[in-house]
Amino acid sequence: MIVLGIESSCDDSAAALLRDGELAASVVSSQDAVHGPYGGVVPELASRHHIRNLLPVIDAALARAGADLGEIGGIAVTCGPGLVGSLLVGLTVAKGIAQRRRLPLVGVNHLEGHLLAVNLERPPADPLPFPFLGLIVSGGHTGLYLASSAGAYACLGRTRDDAVGEAFDKAAKLLGLGYPGGPVIDRLAREGDPKAIRFPRATLKRSRFDFSFSGFKTALRAYLSQHPEAAEALPDVAASLQEALVDMLVDTTAEALAATGVERLVVAGGVAANRRLRARMSEAAATLGVEVFFPRPALCTDNAAMIALAGAPRLAAGASDGLDLNAEADLAFGSRWSA
Repeated sequence: MIVLGIESSCDDSAAALLRDGELAASVVSSQDAVHGPYGGVVPELASRHHIRNLLPVIDAALARAGADLGEIGGIAVTCGPGLVGSLLVGLTVAKGIAQRRRLPLVGVNHLEGHLLAVNLERPPADPLPFPFLGLIVSGGHTGLYLASSAGAYACLGRTRDDAVGEAFDKAAKLLGLGYPGGPVIDRLAREGDPKAIRFPRATLKRSRFDFSFSGFKTALRAYLSQHPEAAEALPDVAASLQEALVDMLVDTTAEALAATGVERLVVAGGVAANRRLRARMSEAAATLGVEVFFPRPALCTDNAAMIALAGAPRLAAGASDGLDLNAEADLAFGSRWSA
């Protein structure tokens, strides 16, 4: 069976083909150059560019896989969470193809796609065993999820305000480093001292597995106003702010691992490509006797391969959400976890 995956939840237009569980093609069209001048994603511009980009991206994926639409057995498309305008573009294209070709169509939660992306690099017959803890970190999402079995997910905690990727972007904007902020801070931090500046680490006493990053921008702005010479020591600033953000992620995840007792950890989402996070999380997991898994960097950022993978089992089982499937900007993921 060949599954066509379509992803348009934010600013990346993506299509992928999964052939019998193996990734045959994955194409992503980035809008970084479009949103860079604004220091963040502009929803209206994102929607407009999805309209222009999505069909050529699907054509490119088909060509790369050596397939045509007549060979597609089903379509998996992101239905939320995300920017509603962007989601609707992907859904409309998916519905059009499904109706014309009389194909089954299933909606996929974007977060489930991230959580399962590590399986794209494993044999289809040997997916990562359940249970495992998943830390999803991206520009729009930060949360901890316990995956007990296929389709059974529980949320231990998530950000109360900004996502960690958003914190990186806002910090980069204050430092004049451009957009997206995560990669450039990661590169610059390699030349700096992570102990040069002590930025605050937010902790939430009532919800120990939740995160908060909104105060980080304020702390950085205050530091820069008090230390005008910081512009001459950007590597140290970058390394120090990155260390603070990574500390918050690692410490909370380590506590969640101890509370759940699981022996496997998945770190996914765009920020999972951060080298310092990978190193620190690997060290923490080793100390706890936990195996840690990261998708390769190209599969950390938004892509349609993970959407095809998440939807493939439902399509194989004969499921279809039909043409009534709608976009949900705040689509929930997982029940609330309790110890």
